[in-house]
Amino acid sequence: MPKRRYSPQEMLAVLVGFDTTSRSSNLALIDWVEAYLAEYGVACRRSYDDSGGKANLLATIGPSVEGGIVLSGHTDVVPVDGQDWTSDPFRLSARGGRLYGRGTADMKAFSAIALALLPDFLERPLRRPIHLALSYDEEIGCIGVPRLIDDLTANLPRPGLVVVGEPTEMRVVNAHKGVAGYVTRIHGKAAHSSQPHRGGNAIVAAARLIGELREMAEERKAAADPASGFEPPYTTFGIGVIQGGSALNIVAEHCQFQWEFRRVPGDPAEAILERYERFAREVVLPELRAHAPDAEIVTEPLAAVPPLAPEQEGAAETLLKRLTGANQAHVVSYGTEGGLFQEAGLSTVVCGPGSIDQAHQADEFIEAGQLELCAEVLLKLADWAGQVEAA
Repeated sequence: MPKRRYSPQEMLAVLVGFDTTSRSSNLALIDWVEAYLAEYGVACRRSYDDSGGKANLLATIGPSVEGGIVLSGHTDVVPVDGQDWTSDPFRLSARGGRLYGRGTADMKAFSAIALALLPDFLERPLRRPIHLALSYDEEIGCIGVPRLIDDLTANLPRPGLVVVGEPTEMRVVNAHKGVAGYVTRIHGKAAHSSQPHRGGNAIVAAARLIGELREMAEERKAAADPASGFEPPYTTFGIGVIQGGSALNIVAEHCQFQWEFRRVPGDPAEAILERYERFAREVVLPELRAHAPDAEIVTEPLAAVPPLAPEQEGAAETLLKRLTGANQAHVVSYGTEGGLFQEAGLSTVVCGPGSIDQAHQADEFIEAGQLELCAEVLLKLADWAGQVEAA
């Protein structure tokens, strides 16, 4: 009985149909993909999170030799809660040359195209393998992919390059900013608001710390390098959530806030955090403890995504520029799993279908033509992998 062949659009419909919002398991999608690959005789490896409710998937097409290509995509998507969709976000809808659904742009299309092309890959006399790498929990801080990378580097022949298929409209991206997220929790001392000198106001302390973050942001803005290509061309800081206090007439005993910075390559994360914590320890905490001796300020990490930096004569960039016909590479301000692959010593670029402009919003979509363009490039990659001298 002939095996079913999917078009890229049909495969995208399958993947969009799985609700893989990061708060939920992705195992139903992983099970389906693994069964599909098994029909074609392609073996897979899994690596799980601590709960066993989520998994990465690695599959190798072609010979078990070094120098292959990793096609990397994350399976999770952001929530649709509170968004006003005009169609079911977990059912692919085609309208006016666009394909709508959660994850169409970010980033199930790339994985769908690679999976749909599996029969084409297998028909080629590959001399270098194509590794399909599907990860979990990218959207909440690239949490899953480190285990995938550990599994890849420990148990498979070392690849020659990695293509992360985040939406770039098939432009070759050789650099992106790094992301670091934190929560700072402040414990002060409650008192009647008519006697603030008897308490320690945690909200006021938080405001002082946020002011320091703003100061660091302004310094980097003033020293921006317009030639960096980033928009904006400097490390940025953001405050996402703040919670504190219990009543207007009570000196706030507790406050916490979540903050992040998105750094350009070369701006060390350690120096940013060290300055912030030194300001908290040497300036804000003594002021707080003047009236609240037991006061504390504790900062804990939430996410850490390293930047992707341009590589000197990088194998991934060189090849992708040749196959796409690009004369230059680009940079983006959002983070991807690419920096983690690069940290593992693997030449990496970001290049995938769709636009980041459509990600994370209601009626997320991808232009249907982007699927065709991506499929053309992936088939060229497979042709390259079949050459005698693929490296």
